[in-house]
Amino acid sequence: MNLVYKLRQADLRGLVLPLALLALWYALTALQLVNTRLIVPPGAVLATASKVITGGELLAGLQASLLRDLAGFAAGSAAGILLGLLLGVSRWAERLVGPTFHTLKQISLFAWLPLLSTWLGTGEAAKILFVALSAFYPVALGTFEGVRSVGRAQFEVARVLGFTRWQRSWRLVLPAAAPQIATGLHLALLYAWLATIGAEYLLGSAAHGIGSVVIRGKAGFHVELIIVGMLLIGVVGMALNRAAASLEARVLHWRGPEHGSGH
Repeated sequence: MNLVYKLRQADLRGLVLPLALLALWYALTALQLVNTRLIVPPGAVLATASKVITGGELLAGLQASLLRDLAGFAAGSAAGILLGLLLGVSRWAERLVGPTFHTLKQISLFAWLPLLSTWLGTGEAAKILFVALSAFYPVALGTFEGVRSVGRAQFEVARVLGFTRWQRSWRLVLPAAAPQIATGLHLALLYAWLATIGAEYLLGSAAHGIGSVVIRGKAGFHVELIIVGMLLIGVVGMALNRAAASLEARVLHWRGPEHGSGH
């Protein structure tokens, strides 16, 4: 009960600043102290949110963005785990592939957009590949570091027990690397959401998505719609972060509370 009370207290403290900013926003617009065409009243934002939600536009955009996000996240994470395992267990692969991988990871993610749009245009393939790239690097690095954290003594025990190569990978390497892999997946989920919105905004097309809603708001100088889109992006990002942290804690519960995810 004390833990629940403390968590609720922390959540309430976290609401202080948003509520103070909301009150300041309302006061500035109500007293006409700002240009209300640029800083629109909170009531106008609520009215716009109600309109686009009941009209189905926002929900359709959210569904399209989430599907795009999860498709890219799944593809990038799978590739990242495979490469991380390969680099972690094979010194030969690390010497051959590692330098190229570590060089490419230094390239800013958004620097890939011109090349992707040249190759694939601005359709779904380019967007999903961009999201996959954003998820790939943190998962690959987390997996690689996790595999390399397995000590020589642990491999010696596995050898004495007569583990096959497959058993060593499945029963020793993956469980030992699980915390770092989980952290990489957590980061990848957040990066994938940011990349999804960035791809929708920068690879502009007629496709549905939350980023497209913000683009339409900008094109029509509809500040209320821009704010609604931004708030939804933030809420979804926060929900993904909490879901990832909760799932990480459940999967890694065997580590005990002193090894919490810390996110």
